[in-house]
Amino acid sequence: MNVIRMTLAAVAVVAAGPAWAEKLSLNEISKYLNGLKTAQAQFTQLNDDGTISTGTIYIKRPGRARFEYNPPQDALVVVGGSQVAIFDGKSNAGPTQYPLKKTPLSVILAKNVNLGQERMVVGHSYDGTSTSVVAQDPTHPEYGSIKMMFTSNPTELRQWVITDNAGGETTVILGELKTGGALGSGLFSINVELRKRNRGQ
Repeated sequence: MNVIRMTLAAVAVVAAGPAWAEKLSLNEISKYLNGLKTAQAQFTQLNDDGTISTGTIYIKRPGRARFEYNPPQDALVVVGGSQVAIFDGKSNAGPTQYPLKKTPLSVILAKNVNLGQERMVVGHSYDGTSTSVVAQDPTHPEYGSIKMMFTSNPTELRQWVITDNAGGETTVILGELKTGGALGSGLFSINVELRKRNRGQ
């Protein structure tokens, strides 16, 4: 499995709940995302190569996330300090890192999500059950996009699809989301994770 592609999929702010037939406005969705400060959930990931991964996602907005993948996938993704770090448990090398701003997750983890910004949303539709929004960095669409699917009453994000800069697609389906509560900053520290792994060698 392409770990970079897998990682790009594992980024967004999440929730789960029942479906209701009502199209959501961009303002409602922005307000919902901005109100989501901490969260965690189980997820199932359908990868571009046809494989399936599962794991746990932790979110601490703005700018922080952690994706712990279950065996046999030996991978961890830590988002913090404006960087995304991909740890491959099968490699002795350090994590692969790249700027958060160069991934679609920067749209969702921003301090102030504003889907009404010009050229940010390139798709906004309703299929009778859920509202879909396709968003991208309006100044760098080449970084890829994220398609989020929401139900309403209350507004909840149920799944998302990441299209990376190579055109690959990965879908993440969310389990029950637990919102609120304290999540330690160490969960989102790349340096803390590096020290833990170095001690384990």
